[in-house]
Amino acid sequence: MKKKFWENTDIPAPKARKIPHHTPLFNYTINDPWYWIRDKENTEVISHLQAENVYAGRITAHLQILRETLYNEILGRITEDDSTVPERDGLFLYYSKTEQGKSYEIHCRKANDVATEEIILDENLLAAGHEYFDLGDLEISEDHRFLAYSTDMDGSEKYTIRIKDLSENKLLNDVIINTNGTVIWLNDQSGFYYASLDQTMRPYRVYLHLLHQKQKNDVLVYEEKNLAYSVFLDKSKSRKYIFLGAASHISTEYYYIEADHPQSSPILFHKRADNIEYALSHQDNYFFIVTNENATNFKLYKTEVNRPEKENWIEVLPENPAFYLEGCECFKEYIVLYGRQRGNRSIKILFNDSVEIYEIPFPDEVYTFSEGENPEYDQHTIRLEYSSPIYPKTIFDFDLRTKTFTTRKEQEILGGYDRSLYHCERQFAQSADGTSIPVSLVYKKTTPLDYKAPCYLTAYGAYGYCYEPRFSSTWLSLLDRGFVIAIAHIRGGSEMGRHWYEEGKLLNKMNSFSDLIASARFLCDRGYTCTEKLAIEGGSAGGLLVCGTANMAPDICRILIANVPFVDVLQSMLDESLPLTVIEYDEWGNPQDKEYAQYIKQYSPYDNVKTQHYPLMIITAGLNDPRVGYWEPVKLVQRIRELKTDTQPVLCRINMGAGHQGKSGRYGWIEDLAWEWAIAIDVLTEE
Repeated sequence: MKKKFWENTDIPAPKARKIPHHTPLFNYTINDPWYWIRDKENTEVISHLQAENVYAGRITAHLQILRETLYNEILGRITEDDSTVPERDGLFLYYSKTEQGKSYEIHCRKANDVATEEIILDENLLAAGHEYFDLGDLEISEDHRFLAYSTDMDGSEKYTIRIKDLSENKLLNDVIINTNGTVIWLNDQSGFYYASLDQTMRPYRVYLHLLHQKQKNDVLVYEEKNLAYSVFLDKSKSRKYIFLGAASHISTEYYYIEADHPQSSPILFHKRADNIEYALSHQDNYFFIVTNENATNFKLYKTEVNRPEKENWIEVLPENPAFYLEGCECFKEYIVLYGRQRGNRSIKILFNDSVEIYEIPFPDEVYTFSEGENPEYDQHTIRLEYSSPIYPKTIFDFDLRTKTFTTRKEQEILGGYDRSLYHCERQFAQSADGTSIPVSLVYKKTTPLDYKAPCYLTAYGAYGYCYEPRFSSTWLSLLDRGFVIAIAHIRGGSEMGRHWYEEGKLLNKMNSFSDLIASARFLCDRGYTCTEKLAIEGGSAGGLLVCGTANMAPDICRILIANVPFVDVLQSMLDESLPLTVIEYDEWGNPQDKEYAQYIKQYSPYDNVKTQHYPLMIITAGLNDPRVGYWEPVKLVQRIRELKTDTQPVLCRINMGAGHQGKSGRYGWIEDLAWEWAIAIDVLTEE
């Protein structure tokens, strides 16, 4: 066996001192001696985090050349001077571009294909001098004169909104702070709606801001007082209605305002009810409603605009157990239905003048797509971005009249890429309860499947989020080194329908861990890899998944990578002052209920560290992370180091200038990826 890279090292791991802290819960007490690490105003905490970074750097210092090689490989496949395909929105074609050496996008427009380009916003100028930058929303007013945009400068996800007068190329004095970043313009461009945040980062109020006014003068339109709900804003494609409302993980409630009469009070469409979700769209004289009421996989209704009461709803599309209806998009002459079937994304088209339902065909067994902006109401094509694990991103326009595709752009992979050299497939692992778990696989055709190939297995499994099997040019750095890459589509996502989500949340959450363990064992049993050659990765709730798996089945893999992992589930869900806690009771359960507390305690990684061997662990955190407090992964590292019985290191890398998403810009994330992959390649291959 290849020598481990950390053998014979005398570099000591950072050790944080222990301070007694107890959280009472029913008839037992949570003992957390590292609770004090939550206080980032404490200089000792910052010193400890910096020491973790120094330790991780020293342990992996010998991989510097490999990291640089990987960085250059990944960057070398990217067309740095690139642009998106322009999309028509009223008077202009809008698009964005990137330029070599610049980290961020430049947003542009022009009247037609041969007109002079106008730069409306350069993110690079906004980001200059800042360690972190993220553009939230970018919205053009209806007359195309004003641009509203929102920015986050530290990864905290608190966005500030500013307005640019494009006719004079200057900023207005309007500055709106403490928002979730969303902007919805009024039809007369006199102002816009936005949502502000409470102390737990929950969007809870909708305000109307009129241009050239101070934020303190903004009009409160709606306030959501239930801590389990967040407010949202949207605008119908018809531009006739502004939608606002509140949503939890299991319930929604919509209000609407005529966009030409913004001073009118919001009108309730349909009152919220527990476990009932719905989404609202508009076309001509009808509202269209996608809802799960008496329909696990959702169904479609419509009702006349002036008769929104439930008794007037007309069923348009009944529930289909084989088609999970995720949403609809209303154009003037078409209703486009987005959903899932056979584990993949799917599109169906309803034509206004007939009862025909047309399904857009796609060529591959394993694939995904995302829809474009498609901003115009009266358009006859829809833009789609299609890819598969071996099919690079391709932009198509699908003509709804002729039912034909037009290729608008194919992703260029610099250095050459021949997809005929790679193979993609979908297999099914059997979980402990007999459920078949889809596993998407990609590998080079020359890779021998003889139990010796290194494998990179990734999964998520929460919030109903689907882990899409899309192309990534970064994967080539692993595939060309003989790796098998696998995505386990475990329960907790919605890949196989809404029931797939329900079976992986609350008191069913243990299914997610069982599914991942089964997927890993399947890969080893079928010869795709072996335990000593397997790396398992997950981020955020996926980090919870892989860290929990390390406690339950520590011998399942050689390397475990957990990015910003949610690992202190029990204590975090007891602390209502934290962002997301109350909102997420519907996902994890409220531990103030004894049944949920006992169940969460079964899998919460921080509460289940054991005196046992662990795989090599790579764990990351973000100091400004509002979703998963940096202290969660940092505390987990301390507990594992204290109890584990092997000599393998636990590496903890903290991004001191960013949040949940890691480094910003198109170069920073490559550095982080190269650091992680260099370790995986060094340990799992002979390179």
